[in-house]
Amino acid sequence: MALRRILRRTPWAIRRRIARAAVRRILPRIAPERRLRVARALVPMEPGRIRRLTAHVVTTTSPAQVRRDNLHLVTGALDRAGVDWFRLPDPSPGRTAVAVRESDKDLVTRLLAGIARGDRGMIRRGGPNGLVLAVCRPVTDPTGSLVLGPEHACEVEFWRADGQWLVAPRRNPVADRIPIGEPVVAAPEPVFGAFCAPGDTTAYRTRQVFAGVAPDRIGFPIDVVYTWVDGGDPDWRRRKELALAGNPWVREVHRQAANDSRWVSRDELRFSMRSLHAFAPWVRHVYLVTDGQVPAWLDLDHPRLTLVGHEEIFGDTGALPTFNSQAIESRLHRIPGLAEHFLYFNDDVLLARPVTPDLFFTAGGLTRFFPSPSLVDPAPRGPGDRPADAAAKNNRRLIEETFGRVLTRKMMHTPHPARRSVLAEIESRFAEQVRGTAEHRFRHPDDVSVLSSLQQYYAYLTGRAVPGAIRHRYADLADPSTPLKLATLLHDRDVDTLCLNDVDSPDTAPGSLLAEFLPAFLPFPSPFELPGPPPDPTPRRLITTTNTRRFP
Repeated sequence: MALRRILRRTPWAIRRRIARAAVRRILPRIAPERRLRVARALVPMEPGRIRRLTAHVVTTTSPAQVRRDNLHLVTGALDRAGVDWFRLPDPSPGRTAVAVRESDKDLVTRLLAGIARGDRGMIRRGGPNGLVLAVCRPVTDPTGSLVLGPEHACEVEFWRADGQWLVAPRRNPVADRIPIGEPVVAAPEPVFGAFCAPGDTTAYRTRQVFAGVAPDRIGFPIDVVYTWVDGGDPDWRRRKELALAGNPWVREVHRQAANDSRWVSRDELRFSMRSLHAFAPWVRHVYLVTDGQVPAWLDLDHPRLTLVGHEEIFGDTGALPTFNSQAIESRLHRIPGLAEHFLYFNDDVLLARPVTPDLFFTAGGLTRFFPSPSLVDPAPRGPGDRPADAAAKNNRRLIEETFGRVLTRKMMHTPHPARRSVLAEIESRFAEQVRGTAEHRFRHPDDVSVLSSLQQYYAYLTGRAVPGAIRHRYADLADPSTPLKLATLLHDRDVDTLCLNDVDSPDTAPGSLLAEFLPAFLPFPSPFELPGPPPDPTPRRLITTTNTRRFP
């Protein structure tokens, strides 16, 4: 029997594993700059997932904007037809929901089918007994890489009258049965779900029972802090070489203490900020911490962005210029105006789909942390340890001496939720270790990793953090199998966060890989980017750092 016929009779799960094993053998034999393209062509699609749809081509949008457009498409049509409706809360970050009476079902069905046809939209029936209609107008970027379609639909529920009650066809977070006479009120966007800007005052008609704020809703501001460097900047490289000359001990430490891969900028920051705009509209403010460098594409006048120089957070502490990310991280809680609750992003970390703030914090203000399956080496710290492993062992010693507990697991390379007050307490309690870290211009065996590990365990053991659950994908850009991971991610888009880590690449292959992947994964620009064509990539220099905006 021919191999093809055998494969056709093989269960899909087995066929998929065979295909992916074949791809892994093929990829290392292909030129690095072609690997992602080949992987995308070979990644098998699951049966039933291949679909064709018509999408409107746009040059800029976001999931939040698409879901709102679909909501307005539906409610506008209902208003014009004189159909009574009220909005419902929906825990999904992608969808919106409204309710109409079941007695209007025929009229509403014809109405929505008509606007879907007239605007090249989609309508799908679902829910119990088909009593939910999902309506959307799919959009895509000019290359067709990202389609925002049914997952951002407005769902119309048909509520049945039962005596003095209106009864929902399915459950919702508040009430699936309300009095017919429940008062009609207007409520702002944040009442219906967390996937929106914190200050969004757009009001929608609803019933009074749905206008309250649930106890699990996060109401405190959340900021984001990025650190970024462009290691190709000639001025920065001169400062680094001078610092290396004055710190001869670096040559005796593990080569990853000062390897070039740590500082290479491949435009990851631009796309990480795109992911933030697309998938976390609830972020209040973004702080970008640099050594006086400014990405050429960055719009410094954006009201939700503040550029922070190292001098502002180090003050009279530490040693500048610094080329030690652990030293910089130990000072981030000193950013003027930074919210108590914030997320720390490396520039190679991205959000990968719409998320809500409860992924990172509890409503009571606790941070969540995400332990990695990777374990901290149980051996004592030694001269052969990588800088990250040495810092993890130093963290372990502090936690054991303070709490009598032994940490064993590393943290995932996700955004790190943090609280300023916890970090300030760590700085005071472990003053010698934190101060020493800030004084090392390059990664040193005595460093502690405050933001990426120590604060998680410290907050947990002092009752201010809880373990969380997150779908995360880690990709080492030097790994030959990474193009397959990225091709699969472009197809499935099924994780919350992604890290594209360049630990120590031996060649320029990651540049071409990211140049193809990132624009396909996040094609729509963010408002943090200057308009027009991409500028000269040479970073600008920050002349002054007095533009720090303060918040109450």
